[in-house]
Amino acid sequence: MVLFWLRTGRHETRADFKYHKSNPFRSPDPGGSDFRGHRAFRGIGAAPQSAASTIPGDWRKCKKYAKEEMIRIENLEKSYKNIHALKGISFRVPKGELFAYLGPNGAGKTTTIRILTGLTRRTSGDAWLGGFHIEEESLKTKRKFGLVMQSINLDQELTISENMDIHCRLFNMSPVDRRKKTDELLAYVDLVDRKKSLVKQLSGGMKRRLMIARAMVHSPQILFLDEPTVGLDAQIRRRIWALIKKIQNRGTTIFLTPHYIEEAEFLADRVAFLDEGKIVVIDTPQKLMEQTGTWAIDRIDGDQMEPVYFKTRPDADTFIAKQEESYTLRRVNLEDSFLSFTGKKVIC
Repeated sequence: MVLFWLRTGRHETRADFKYHKSNPFRSPDPGGSDFRGHRAFRGIGAAPQSAASTIPGDWRKCKKYAKEEMIRIENLEKSYKNIHALKGISFRVPKGELFAYLGPNGAGKTTTIRILTGLTRRTSGDAWLGGFHIEEESLKTKRKFGLVMQSINLDQELTISENMDIHCRLFNMSPVDRRKKTDELLAYVDLVDRKKSLVKQLSGGMKRRLMIARAMVHSPQILFLDEPTVGLDAQIRRRIWALIKKIQNRGTTIFLTPHYIEEAEFLADRVAFLDEGKIVVIDTPQKLMEQTGTWAIDRIDGDQMEPVYFKTRPDADTFIAKQEESYTLRRVNLEDSFLSFTGKKVIC
């Protein structure tokens, strides 16, 4: 039933499908404010724009730019009673990029995905997928993305093929097309030889691969992955990583919330650090690490381990020569960058 709701949007009323023909970018908020009349359009990233970069309030021009971006978020906010989960976040994800969304528990990562995929209503702000507004053009956006949630939501009592077949039916595929698509995707994720197996007989890694294959049934342009490797051992994680890059190489835009921070470091084209509902910084993993340093020394200070960062190895060696406590010398990683920018440890 949840999949039916997600893919078809038939839970919505007739009013939900209405949007302003004169301006499809108009806000659906009760105030009826015109998004393009008073907000500036910004390029990829979250950095503030100058007045010279502002595009006039012509929605036709803005829609042209929006279609060059697969994900676009403007001043998105979400509140739950006394909890302010998202505090006006804005960013862009261009076509074909693997974008990692990184932050500790409670930062707002899953809330963002739920809003973008229609599972949760926004409080304010706007968002588009493939140029379509997530609420004013919800049916069109739902055909743009595939979703792999953190929890295993397969039917355990059905076979792999049966799980795939049910999902294909949600997109009104013919029997011939269903069989063809199932075989094609199961071969793609190396499960074709297990298609008659019950899901409850599969390993954790196989279930994750099946969930990814299921999300690709309708050839989505955007794939949302919410901690797709949680609970898997290192070898299986890397097999999932290879599959994710393989999907990206087909031209699919991937929005990844990693469970392990090294996934963002190894896989992502760009990374956003999210903390307490706000975007702290967006950049490539390499540039984020370069801003932190090149070498790190972990030293024991009482009952705490304190990292110290250095731009060059000679600087690190000079520091080591003065140390009497235990220490470890290593290269800076993306977790160091997160600590440097936020002062907090990533605990997913």
